[in-house]
Amino acid sequence: MARVVVDVMLKPEILDPQGQAVQRALPRLGFQGIADVRQGKRFELEVEGPVDEAALARIHEMAETFLANTVIEDFVVKVEEPAAAGEPK
Repeated sequence: MARVVVDVMLKPEILDPQGQAVQRALPRLGFQGIADVRQGKRFELEVEGPVDEAALARIHEMAETFLANTVIEDFVVKVEEPAAAGEPK
């Protein structure tokens, strides 16, 4: 099986209160030097069969209609390469 990842992020012009809360908390926890934080969602899809153009088109449609709110969010679809033998997953 192949893995396809859909990363969903708020569009840059949309306020991200969760990201701002994390950014404000980091210095209090001893983490310095972070100028901005944006929070998003990651979907990992295990795909049966080959990940060809038709499969990617279906996943793109799924992301556009169900996984992301395209009024306020952007998304990226990418195929993850399988880990080589002996590498951590």
